[in-house]
Amino acid sequence: MSTIRIALANLAFPITRDASVALTRAAVKDAAAAGAAIVCFPECYVPGYRASGKGVLPADEAWLADAVAQVGEAARAAGITVVLGTERVTDAGLHASAIVIGPDGHVVGVQDKVQIDPSEEGLYTPGAGRQVFTAAGGTFGVTICHEGWRYPETVRWAARRGAQVVFHQAFHEAEPGGYRPTTFADPANTFHEKAVLCRAAENTCFVATVNYASDGSPTTSAIARPDGTLQAYQPYGIAGLLVADLDLSLATGLLASRCAEYR
Repeated sequence: MSTIRIALANLAFPITRDASVALTRAAVKDAAAAGAAIVCFPECYVPGYRASGKGVLPADEAWLADAVAQVGEAARAAGITVVLGTERVTDAGLHASAIVIGPDGHVVGVQDKVQIDPSEEGLYTPGAGRQVFTAAGGTFGVTICHEGWRYPETVRWAARRGAQVVFHQAFHEAEPGGYRPTTFADPANTFHEKAVLCRAAENTCFVATVNYASDGSPTTSAIARPDGTLQAYQPYGIAGLLVADLDLSLATGLLASRCAEYR
């Protein structure tokens, strides 16, 4: 299969953790109805990213397990692969994670956030190691927020191992006095959206970034082609699914494969 249809769930921040599960299940159903083979959610969408003032309840391992099971059932019913932004509780601590659920509803694997932002020290525990996944005839990797913006190696690692698409899960809301963009990669905006285009061009792969929908959001959900050009983006602050067909034959990984390893 040379073309794969993906969906990015550009959703509003959930009011409660139970609402996060309900919104996720609804988006899974809608993405499948739109013909998508994979749907990806923002960083820690279930139960919601633990930003200041959001009032997200303390991590509950049993609740998280049940939430993943509920999303798995929605994935099975819809026959779609889900890249769920969520959390994991381990002996090491609380991880910001992407849990990949196959179209049969079973968990395929996990990518924990390895490079955490300095502001997350004491909030999330860094993971270790990276994974690639397969779905609908394609291979993909996942990078989570800060590590995708500022650590190009996280995308290159996946591209060098055959990933044609790298999903980038983010939480990025407006700050007081911050620039309010209306077009993607506006020169007056911060570096973040330009980084998405660079990650794609550096590695000759697709990069699909997905953020929460919020008023004044400095970044939005978007897809960058392997040549570093923009394929599509979601209007800023508007909740909904961004659905696009990706021509995987363009994602050769050529430039990633030519990168010499330095020590």
